[in-house]
Amino acid sequence: MKLSTKTRYGIRAMLELAVGFGDGPLQLKVIASRQAISVKYLEQLISVLKSSGFVHSIRGAKGGYVLAKSPDKIRLNEIFAVLEGDVVTTDCVRDAKVCSRSCDCVTRDIWAEVQRAVDFILGSVTLQDMVDRLNSRGKTSYQI
Repeated sequence: MKLSTKTRYGIRAMLELAVGFGDGPLQLKVIASRQAISVKYLEQLISVLKSSGFVHSIRGAKGGYVLAKSPDKIRLNEIFAVLEGDVVTTDCVRDAKVCSRSCDCVTRDIWAEVQRAVDFILGSVTLQDMVDRLNSRGKTSYQI
């Protein structure tokens, strides 16, 4: 399983907004520069995140983007769902009917365990948890 660039960059952008939460809006060019993401690509990601209710835009000379809710209220699985869709190890884990061997397949059991672990981690980690990890390392920006 490999995360798409869209998801990795989207989470990096959300983390930048989480780090600055409460300090006012961040301009896309600032996020892009800190995270080495093109502004054009970041505009596409922010558009999706905005339409999904994760970020708000603020107009004006000192405008930019802010999180729509506090970082402790945004879980990684929510961001993944918007940017990536379902994170699935194999199709048969979500729907046993896609494979006639699903009932007896030992490898499916392993993929299901991996799926449960991924679901648990993504569902239990918030943006605030990531900010806290970043702060514990003495850093002000983060790349994944």
